[in-house]
Amino acid sequence: MIYEFRTYTLHVRAMPEFIKRFGEALPRRLELSPLAAFWYTELGPLNQVIHVWPYKDTNERAAIRAEAVRAGIWPPKTLEFIADMKSEILEPLPFSPKLEPSNHGPYFEMRTYDLRAGGVPEMAAKWEKHLPPRLALSPLIGVYASDIGGLNQFIHIWAYKSLDERMAVRKTMQEKGIWPPPPPVPTLRQEAKIMLAAPFSPVQ
Repeated sequence: MIYEFRTYTLHVRAMPEFIKRFGEALPRRLELSPLAAFWYTELGPLNQVIHVWPYKDTNERAAIRAEAVRAGIWPPKTLEFIADMKSEILEPLPFSPKLEPSNHGPYFEMRTYDLRAGGVPEMAAKWEKHLPPRLALSPLIGVYASDIGGLNQFIHIWAYKSLDERMAVRKTMQEKGIWPPPPPVPTLRQEAKIMLAAPFSPVQ
């Protein structure tokens, strides 16, 4: 299983119309393959949408995308709103939850760590060892390593009922030494964004 994370940066104030048109076009696209999630940023990099598509492999992805274009059902008529586009293929780590419909939000934190070359196995081993106590504090939506796109990246997504809950969870895990995993870790850079789910996102 692979996931394509497509991140679009939109022009200022284009978000409502983009989401509207995307949602209107989505039903026909879903006839070909499911949408896993659709988020838009609230804090961090602004005016971004992140839509996530699961595929068996890259061959299935290519075939479905070609069929969507051939049938004239995709992409939605939103190109005028897009300032930048990025596509990445991510693979779930063995201990990652399945990205399936859920209702753990409405707030989601996506954290992207750039690791030193070859650092993904080391980071995954640290996580697998230290993750169980952290899972008792808030739901993990998924944890992934990059395969195509920016390399040596480690991406994890957490759900919270509110931003206050997020702050309380982070305070608890730090005070009790639950999280993050202890050093040394192969992390070079970190980025975090707070996202909300669109009404049609299977993950809410």
